[in-house]
Formats: sequence, structure tokens, C-alpha cells
Amino acid sequence: MFRSRGGHPSRPSPPVWVLAVLPVPLLITGCLASLLIGGGDVGPGAAMKYLLGGLDDAHVAMVVDTLRLPRTLAALVVGGGLGLAGALLQSVTRNPLAETGLLGVNAGAALAVVAGIALFSLDGAPAQLALALVGALAASALVLVMAALRGGTSPLRLVLAGAALSATFRGATAYLLTRDSAGYDRYRFWVLGSLSGVTTRMVVQILPIVVLAVVIAAVLARPMSALSLGDDVAAGLGHRPGRVRVAAAVAVTLLTGASVALAGPVAFLGLLAPYIARAVVGPRMGALLWLSMVGGGLVMIVADLGSRLIVRPYEAPVSILLAVVGGPLLIWLVRSNRTLTLRAS
Repeated sequence: MFRSRGGHPSRPSPPVWVLAVLPVPLLITGCLASLLIGGGDVGPGAAMKYLLGGLDDAHVAMVVDTLRLPRTLAALVVGGGLGLAGALLQSVTRNPLAETGLLGVNAGAALAVVAGIALFSLDGAPAQLALALVGALAASALVLVMAALRGGTSPLRLVLAGAALSATFRGATAYLLTRDSAGYDRYRFWVLGSLSGVTTRMVVQILPIVVLAVVIAAVLARPMSALSLGDDVAAGLGHRPGRVRVAAAVAVTLLTGASVALAGPVAFLGLLAPYIARAVVGPRMGALLWLSMVGGGLVMIVADLGSRLIVRPYEAPVSILLAVVGGPLLIWLVRSNRTLTLRAS
């Protein structure tokens, strides 16, 4: 019988799959709340009747289908993508405080958007979507090339290359903004991170990229479990550490690039969701990746709901709400789980 430090019998912990499935009902509830509450002057009762097929009203249909449904889908895609990307990045770099902007993805996307606005006057939503995605992919490709020069893609090389390129991109972005004050106003709205203005078509355009990255992450679950034990152990088990890191970086790039293109550089979520997941399921890689994705979607849904309700009839940037609420929560997690490790069981 297991006993606690005080000598009392300790309760057996629930199976990992139970802990991994628990957030799913919460996620479904959050999605339903996002459809019932939010933009437009349609109350929860009318929205529920419309969803159940008991109300045929053009205005209610417009609010639910055009305003609330795209935001709900976007929150799921962005939150789940950033949560999964953060878990992958923290595992690859063996750094529990690694964040999705570490590979220069956010800075590259921002530079591409600003360059499009300042140099070519491309400030429409479709143009910004394409520019942000191209900038994110290009930035990550440069990071991988720099990290691979004169040696393998070690965690330290990835971090240093990402930090160096991020600083360079931010400097170039600041220079372009000083030349175009009107462009700065448009960029300021995008860089705060928001789901307002997202359409269902934009989500559908991004979805294949996210699905591809999720498939890559699923394939990498077992190799990354071995990699967390050390490169020598992973190689002894038949895995190639360099290729695993490159594949993980590609998945992180696709997830983060798609999320940034859709909602702007939403900060903190890629750090918070994996940390919560690790506190719940421990270092088991498959469960960790799954729960980081589901938890990221749930956190993003709740944050987007809060951004719509906290200053009604106006709207607060979702990234600011994430930072204000998530900061104290992360501090509490660190204090209550001081020995969290990235090593696989």
C-alpha cells in the first residue's frame, strides 16, 4: 500500500486517460457559451433556440453564424495550435519556460505584416493572413538553417538562433514603423492579438496547415519521449535526435504561423497551456501533447469570452486578458509544482 509522507495511506491517482479526457466536456461547454454569449444583440435564449432549429430569424442567424461561430472556431484552432506548439517546443528544447515565439515565428510574421502595410499598402485581412504565414515560415526556416550550421540542431543552437533573428526582425519592424505612422496604427491593432474580424473562410484556409502539424506531432510523440531521456538514449533506441528536432520545429512553425496569421501574435498561451497539462498528467508525452492542445483551446475560448464581456459594449484584446489572468496563475503553478520535469516516464 502506498503511504504519504505523513504515514497515511495515499489515494491512487486516476489513470492518465481519465485526466486527459476530463477537459473535453469543459471545452464543449466553452464552445456552447461562446455561441450563446458575445457579439450582437442576441441573447442566449434566442441563440439556443436557433441552434436547436426552433427559431428562423435572419438577424439571429447573422449574429450566430457570421459573428460568433467564426470566433469560436478560430479560438479552438489558435488556442489548440499554440498549446500544442508550446508543448513540442518545451520538450525539444528541454526548457519548461520555452514559448512559441522562441523560434522567431512571431517576429517574422510581424515583420512581414508591417512590410506589406508600409511598402505595399496591403492591409486587408486576406493579405495580412498570407503575409503573416509567409513571414512565420520564412523566419523559422532561417532559424533552422542557422542552427544547423557547423553542427547539429541542438536545443541551445535553436534557442540562440531564434533569439538572434527575433532581435533582428524586431529592429527591422521598428524601422519600418517609424517611416509610416498610418501603418503603425493598423499594425498596433493586429499586434495586440484579437479574434475580431475573423471569418469562417479564413479559418478554413488555415485548417489544413494545422491538421498537418497535428499529424506530425502525433508521429513524433514516441521519438520525443525517447529524446527527453537524452540524445544517446534516443539514438540507442533507434531514433535520430537531429531529425526529430527538425520535424518538431517544422510542426511548431506550422502551428504558430497559422495561429499568428489568424489572430496576431497571441502571447503567453504557448507557455501556459503546456505547463498546466504537465501539472495534470506529468511527463507522459502522448497525454501531454493531447492535453496541451485541448487545454489551449479551452483557455483561448474562455479568454475570448472574457474579452467580449469584460468591457461591453467594447472589446479588450485577448492577449492582454491572457497576460493579466495567466501571469498570476502561472506563478501559482510554479510555486505549487516546483519539481516539474521534462523527462519522460
